[in-house]
Amino acid sequence: MVMAYMGLKDFLAGTQVAVALSGGVDSAVAAALLQERGMKVVGVHLRLAAGGPAAEHLSALAQGLGLSWCEVQLQEDFSLEVLDYFTGEYARGRTPNPCVRCNAAIKFGRVWELLQEAGVPYLATGHYARLQPGANGTLELHRGADRTKDQSYFLQRLPRELLPRLLFPLGEMAKKEVRRRYLDLGLPLAGDYRESQELCFIPQGRYQEFLLERLGSLGPPGDLVDCRGRVLGRHKGLEYYTVGQRRGLGVPAAAAYYVVEIRPQTNQVVLGHREELFSPGLLATGVNWLIDPPGPEMTARSVIRYRHPGVAAQLYLENPGEVRVVFAKPQSAVAPGQAVAFYQGDRLLGGGWIEERI
Repeated sequence: MVMAYMGLKDFLAGTQVAVALSGGVDSAVAAALLQERGMKVVGVHLRLAAGGPAAEHLSALAQGLGLSWCEVQLQEDFSLEVLDYFTGEYARGRTPNPCVRCNAAIKFGRVWELLQEAGVPYLATGHYARLQPGANGTLELHRGADRTKDQSYFLQRLPRELLPRLLFPLGEMAKKEVRRRYLDLGLPLAGDYRESQELCFIPQGRYQEFLLERLGSLGPPGDLVDCRGRVLGRHKGLEYYTVGQRRGLGVPAAAAYYVVEIRPQTNQVVLGHREELFSPGLLATGVNWLIDPPGPEMTARSVIRYRHPGVAAQLYLENPGEVRVVFAKPQSAVAPGQAVAFYQGDRLLGGGWIEERI
């Protein structure tokens, strides 16, 4: 493991909490709030891919906060754990969720390993999520108070035993309050700063170009078919399509077509009208629980993608890592490869990968 700061263990000696300092507003305010609590805070910037904030901006930010900081080079880990996963899922005709993967493998995985080696007891981030004590004294992960910015969905794969070592200072705050606090602190904005809406490794959202550069080639063209197998046209390659997509299909019809399914085995993209997008349930695999593994059946609210409002569902546990989810009401665009999260009220129970739609 190559790190920009080779003496990381010595550098972090005596630190109470390391803040994952991204260079943006949220993590900076999180650091400031922890300092106000009297904690000894150090900023750790994770260099994951090309681009990102300049070292000069990070230095100015740390100086404004009055804290020390270091940069940890994690490009190799990120490439193996996230980028290879991302390209592999598209090659399988699935819709990946690299942010869920990155949080588990990198931000709360590899980084926590480094902090443990250095003897740092706590890791903090600028996520909008809350940790609250449960009835039996164990910590529970809950949605952020600002439901428009809640990021608990992306934390569904964290190991449960890590929760007591995490701090989410922004969990009770609204985004507008965080922005105001940042300005009140007089902290610098990067010259090209804007709140990220895209993947950090594909800033302009041109993921086909990224896949082509990383893989060397994309899949061949093939047939666009309807749900009965009737050929409707030709597709450009499976990587250009995701479940639920409406635009760019090139098939004129009285009622709009949507991508209903992607079949890598036959190199086909299945199109259907809006009503054919709906599914009564899904099968989730690789399920990670943030609660004691439940019995064979339970009721929970299932969130099938970020910003999905969630739907009441019955969960049938085939085994601890596999759950069959039956929705109270059919849901649109259930995409294999995406992550599904399970909630009771605001409490995040866990989540898994959507293997297939029912």
